[in-house]
Amino acid sequence: MAEALSPFSGRPFRILWTGQSVSAAGNAMATVALVFAVLEIGGSATDIGLIIAAQAIAKVVLVLAGGVWADRLPRQVIMLTCDLTRAAVQVALAVLLFTDRAEVWHLACGAVLFGAAQAFFGPASTGLLPETVGNKNLQQSNALMSFSSSIFSVAGPALAGLLIAGFGPGVVFVLDASTFLVSAVSLRLLKLAPRRVTTSTSFWSDLRTGWHEMAIRPWYWINLIAHSLWNFAVAAFFVLGPVIAADQFGGASSWGLISASSAAGAIAGGIVSLRLQPKRPLIAANLALLLTALPLIALAPPLAHPVILGAAFMSGMGLTFLNSVWTATMQELIPDDVRSRVDSYDWLLSMVVAPIGMALAGPVADRVGTAQTLVGAALLIVVPCSLTALVPGIRAVTRAADGRIVGPEGRPEKRQPEPVGID
Repeated sequence: MAEALSPFSGRPFRILWTGQSVSAAGNAMATVALVFAVLEIGGSATDIGLIIAAQAIAKVVLVLAGGVWADRLPRQVIMLTCDLTRAAVQVALAVLLFTDRAEVWHLACGAVLFGAAQAFFGPASTGLLPETVGNKNLQQSNALMSFSSSIFSVAGPALAGLLIAGFGPGVVFVLDASTFLVSAVSLRLLKLAPRRVTTSTSFWSDLRTGWHEMAIRPWYWINLIAHSLWNFAVAAFFVLGPVIAADQFGGASSWGLISASSAAGAIAGGIVSLRLQPKRPLIAANLALLLTALPLIALAPPLAHPVILGAAFMSGMGLTFLNSVWTATMQELIPDDVRSRVDSYDWLLSMVVAPIGMALAGPVADRVGTAQTLVGAALLIVVPCSLTALVPGIRAVTRAADGRIVGPEGRPEKRQPEPVGID
């Protein structure tokens, strides 16, 4: 366990983890607050959907640009700017709610600005983590980041519900803004070694370079395809699961238990990720992702509620393990000067495919049946993730005796200089 927690021995990681954990708590509450803010001002379910869609579109449109700028500029500066932007947005919306002046279009504009900031923050954050710990213990570092997020995903919505019931959604917006300020302060306190930036004078040239660096790595883009199919298929669980819970198990409370079980599994997956370092990381991670098919299969008949709870727990555990190992592998094997640009394609595919799956799950179930849709979605997870184990380039990504992850050529593609952080 001492080795698993070793990232905390470095001051830069401790600072980053603290800021991001506090911010994760605010985000977990803000998602609930946004929905109830729309309802409080007289908005409808359609308005909620349009606001969420507006935020998603802003992220999709700008995420590749976010990757380019995260490779051009100091990543902590980009993240700090995004935190301050999101804090300002949340404060403005809180003031409008407190003064009873908020309208649906205000919330929509705030969501667009929020999504734009997220588009720049995501690729920068993936690129920044190795700067705080080097290439040592990247899997443990990512697991620790996921661990705190998983905990707050359980407690955050519950706390938000209590605060909204007692004081209204505006208070939660203020709290979320304060967590962004804490994150911004933590980023300001980071002292990192100067990073060598090798970019061209042309934005479009840098963008093409990012595509090229992704395309020359089959182990990377084949995994992206498999993970995109997962994002598409797992939407059936979130769309059809609540309907089944309402029809078969008593409604919202049973679905809440299923969601809580998945979050608890994510916490367990974070603990597993701290300790387990597989010889072939991508093979192990993708096989762990097969566990996410279990809730889909369990809901299809549906099976007994305790069985579904167990399946949801295993699903959360498998997903967190996949995310920790996959991100660590990508961070170690993708050169630092193009890391954020390459990672932005992962963000892009996830943000595009998931809403499509959400939109199609209901109509497909109406046409072919709920059980058949769930089983089909499970197969769309199991088959591609299993087939990745047969790809030579993915099998060739291995962990060396010293713990390093090496690429298909049997060596790291580019090492970070050590030490990276300044204590």
